Amino acid sequence: MTDLTIRPAEPTDHDAIWAILEPILWAGETFALPHDWNRAQALAYWFAPAHHVHVALDGDAVVGSYYIRANQLGAGDHVANGTYATHADAQGRGVARAMGLHSFETARRLSFTMMQFNLVVATNTRAVALWTGLGMHEIGRLPGVFRHPAHGPVDALVMHRVL
Repeated sequence: MTDLTIRPAEPTDHDAIWAILEPILWAGETFALPHDWNRAQALAYWFAPAHHVHVALDGDAVVGSYYIRANQLGAGDHVANGTYATHADAQGRGVARAMGLHSFETARRLSFTMMQFNLVVATNTRAVALWTGLGMHEIGRLPGVFRHPAHGPVDALVMHRVL
């Protein structure tokens, strides 16, 4: 994607972000979030005060969004956590990779020293390959903790890297 830019999200991005999140939530295959959330619930969560939200744009079109936050409070607040969503029409075009790299830089700028993902669904092979390719390491496997709508209970990975 040659025209891809990433910037902090603005209130005017809410419609575009909801258009990305809605089908992902309803599919229930990748996020450990309620699949029946409505627009207001999903956006309230995505834009929670502790979340640093960004959007990826191809020209003027929002094709992805991510947020990062502290993985834990207190003694664990130096470790970032992130959630990423790419528009279905933009998948396979490097959007998630660009957001991943951008989020690592954003996390460093915010004084995080590590990134940890607590629940990468093992059947989401594209995500596992992406994060592995960006230097994340599987540090744990949680057997059957994700209720996949098609496969039933599936494993989730805990992934980590130093920034």
